[in-house]
Amino acid sequence: MAETRRSPRTPLTYVLRIIVIAYLGLLVAWPVFLVGWNAFHVPDVGFTTQAFGEIFSDPQMMHAIQLTCIAAVVATLINLVFGVSISMLLVRTEFPGKRILSAMIDLPLSVSPIVVGLALVLVYGGREGWLGPALESVGIQVIFATPGIILATAFVSLPLVIREVIPVLEEIGTEQEQAAASLGASTWQTFWRITLPGIKWAVIYGVVLTLARSLGEFGAVKVVSGNVLGQTRTATLAVEEKYLNFDQQGAYAVAFLLASVSVICILVVFVLRARGARVR
Repeated sequence: MAETRRSPRTPLTYVLRIIVIAYLGLLVAWPVFLVGWNAFHVPDVGFTTQAFGEIFSDPQMMHAIQLTCIAAVVATLINLVFGVSISMLLVRTEFPGKRILSAMIDLPLSVSPIVVGLALVLVYGGREGWLGPALESVGIQVIFATPGIILATAFVSLPLVIREVIPVLEEIGTEQEQAAASLGASTWQTFWRITLPGIKWAVIYGVVLTLARSLGEFGAVKVVSGNVLGQTRTATLAVEEKYLNFDQQGAYAVAFLLASVSVICILVVFVLRARGARVR
C-alpha cells in the first residue's frame, strides 16, 4: 500500500495552526468554559453545587427540562425518518424540481428562527392561522402547546441529518444495491442490509447534531410556546428568565446542563467511531 506523502511543514503551517486554535478557543472553548465556571463558582463563596440542587428540587424547572428533552427527542426522531428518506430521494432518483427541493432543505439554516416561529403561528395559529381553527375544532392545539414546540424544533434542525447522509450516499454509489437487487433482495432488504450499514455513521452524526441543536433551540420555540411557566416553558426559555431575573447562577447551571448533554453525545460518537475504525 503506497504511503501518503505529507507536505513539508513550514513556519506558515505553524502560524496557521496557532491562528485556527486561537480562533476556536476564543469563539467556542473559552465561552463554554466560562459557562461551566460560573455554574459552579460563586463570588465570595467559592465552588458550590447549590444552583444545581435548586434546579433539581424545583418542579417547574424540572418540567422545563423534561419538556425540552421530549421536544428534542421527538424532533430528532422525526428528522431521522424524513432526513434519511429525503436523502435517498435526492440521491437515488431523478424528478422535476429536484434542485428546488434541495435548496429548500437549507432554508431553516438561512432563515431566522424568529421568522420560523412567526410562520408557524400564521399556519397553525388558533384564530387567524390557516390550519389552526380546523385543528382546534377537533381538539388539537398546536401553537402555545407541546406540538408547536416540537414543530419549531424539528423545522430548525431539519437539514442536519440530510446534509450528513447525502455525501455518504453519493460516495458509496449504487453497485452493491444493484447486486443485492439482482440476487432477489427486496427494496427493504436492500436498504436494511446494504444501504443503512453504509450510511450508519453519517446517520449517527446527523442524529447527534440534530439532538444538540434541538436542545438549544430558543428563538422559534419562544414564539410558538407562549413561555407559560410550568406548561410551555422550555429549559432554554428558563435560562433567559433566570438571567433577566438576576438569578445568574441558576441560568449558568441550566445552560451548563444543556451544553454538557450535547458535548457528551458528540464525544461518545467520536469514541465509538474511533473504536470501530480500529476494529476494521
